Amino acid sequence: MGDFWVFGYGSLMWKPGFAHVETAHARLYGYRRALCIHSHIHRGTPQHPGLVLGLDRGGSCLGLAFRVPGDLTDEVLAYLRARELVTKVYLERHLPLRLEDGRSVEAVVYVADRRHQQYAGALPAEKAAEIVVGASGQSGPNADYVTSTVDHLRKMGIRDHWLESVAAMIGEKPKGDR
Repeated sequence: MGDFWVFGYGSLMWKPGFAHVETAHARLYGYRRALCIHSHIHRGTPQHPGLVLGLDRGGSCLGLAFRVPGDLTDEVLAYLRARELVTKVYLERHLPLRLEDGRSVEAVVYVADRRHQQYAGALPAEKAAEIVVGASGQSGPNADYVTSTVDHLRKMGIRDHWLESVAAMIGEKPKGDR
């Protein structure tokens, strides 16, 4: 098998954890970055779930594409599956991307499974902020996850207006509400 591409839209962008030989800004059409996955462990609890990112249907998403050498296929796919498919809330797909230089490539992409019990659905920014502010899990406060994600995206030159509005609403909440 030859080289293949992996699409990152969240933490994979700044912490991929696998070897790659090329990185490019890329757009995935038909899916958008969203806080659409309930987190019961890392950013919430079963009693007070938090929200983490997923790719949900509709719109488009700007992220990073990583080209992986073909001789690392088995190793990288095993790593990605162990990282992304723990609770099976994401589905592995091979979808077309448009790279910033105009090339079209097919990439391994992990999208939200709308049938999974952790799927939160399409939430208005205000409702997402309300859930995030009240949640904390093993990896820390959910609000820190959202604001850190927005900060990382900005540093990479990627704007996500919906996620930025959630982060702004989180910042407006009184500290006692967190």
